[in-house]
Amino acid sequence: MEMTPTTVGAYLRDLPPDRRVAMARVCSMIRRSARGVRESMRYGLAFYELDGPLFALESGRRHMSLYVAEQEVIVKHKDALPGINPQRSYIKFSDLTRLPLDVVEKIVRDSVAARRSRVSAGNVPTQAEALKLWAINEEKAAPPPGYQVISTKPPPGAEGEGEAAGKAGEPATAKKAVLKPAVKVPVKAPAKVAVKSAAKAPVAAKAVVAKAAAKAPTSKVTARAAAKAAPVKAAKKAPAKTAKKR
Repeated sequence: MEMTPTTVGAYLRDLPPDRRVAMARVCSMIRRSARGVRESMRYGLAFYELDGPLFALESGRRHMSLYVAEQEVIVKHKDALPGINPQRSYIKFSDLTRLPLDVVEKIVRDSVAARRSRVSAGNVPTQAEALKLWAINEEKAAPPPGYQVISTKPPPGAEGEGEAAGKAGEPATAKKAVLKPAVKVPVKAPAKVAVKSAAKAPVAAKAVVAKAAAKAPTSKVTARAAAKAAPVKAAKKAPAKTAKKR
């Protein structure tokens, strides 16, 4: 998964507080003073384009650098600031708590005016020329500090080889079976009812046995009482029959 920031805002959020505040102030000043400039992230730098690369802002561990593509503007203001490097056309800020934004804003406005003049003359520097002026190697440019690039993509050709090996080991019948659509078997509702009734049958049988077992003692007592009462009834009825015979 790529974690390299794609916007300047995402890049600023990962910086330490002191560097984040200083760089945000310069970025805001560039957007305000260079109307129409386009902001993006490239090579770990905050990149600003106006008919081609114009500014690039880099945050170091203990400093911040502003690269300017219009070298003649830097040469013009080389005595205004101690951190200006005319050969590489950039300004190095060592004290992030005291940024000379008034002087930097003049350099930004003069660079915009110089760029518009070069656009009219058809002599706009390319990105390769700007990177060469700033001594920035496009291939060796590292991601911003605090970010790590993690790639989850397999090596080139590994995915195709894996698929080919899997297909080679499959039998012909397996290939045909994969091509056939799966058939869904509908499940009827009565089948579910039958299953529920079958599941309840043991419970009902147990209930009947329990009732029969509960009534069994009562029936035995009734039978014994009837057997004892039979001779008594016979004895009571015997004299009545004798009297009739007489």
